[in-house]
Amino acid sequence: MEIKLRRNLGDFGPFTGLIGRWYGETGKDVSPEEDGSTELNDYQETLTFEAIEDVDNAEEQELVVVRYEQVVIRIRDGKMIHNESGYYSWDAKQSLLMKSFSIPRGVSVVAGGKVVNSSDDILFSVSASNQSQDWRIAESPFMQQKAKTLSYDFILRLSGDTLSYSQQILLDIYGNEFQHSDENQLKRVS
Repeated sequence: MEIKLRRNLGDFGPFTGLIGRWYGETGKDVSPEEDGSTELNDYQETLTFEAIEDVDNAEEQELVVVRYEQVVIRIRDGKMIHNESGYYSWDAKQSLLMKSFSIPRGVSVVAGGKVVNSSDDILFSVSASNQSQDWRIAESPFMQQKAKTLSYDFILRLSGDTLSYSQQILLDIYGNEFQHSDENQLKRVS
């Protein structure tokens, strides 16, 4: 399905510089093992942002929105270890950043935060928690029992044609809490 744009790319507020395709191969993933040890994975990824039409909620809230897809491949064996798709939404009137996404493990997140502009870069920061009234994490019964997500914190930095991020996910897994982390630096490829 082709999306028709109502606006030019200059009108996508803080997301204007994100639109396009990004690639990085210096990703670091730190995840738990059942025996209590830590697994370290190097990964490569492709991250694609597409501009979509404005979104109006109840004729009151006007949002600028980009859709994204993230595909992460473990370097040592070529296995896809993460696939995520979702939206970044910007409410300029409220200075509110929202990131909503799903992963095919039965997890969906609606995180909220802010955008900080500086002369050199743009910082996007969001968080969600299973205890938050506003920014929540929804999971399938299996995930709630086996690998429950307690909190999600994500920071994305855009500096010209370089994009970097770090994310921290607090999990209740294998009978313990574990701080799962991912980080990578990507370059614009289109």
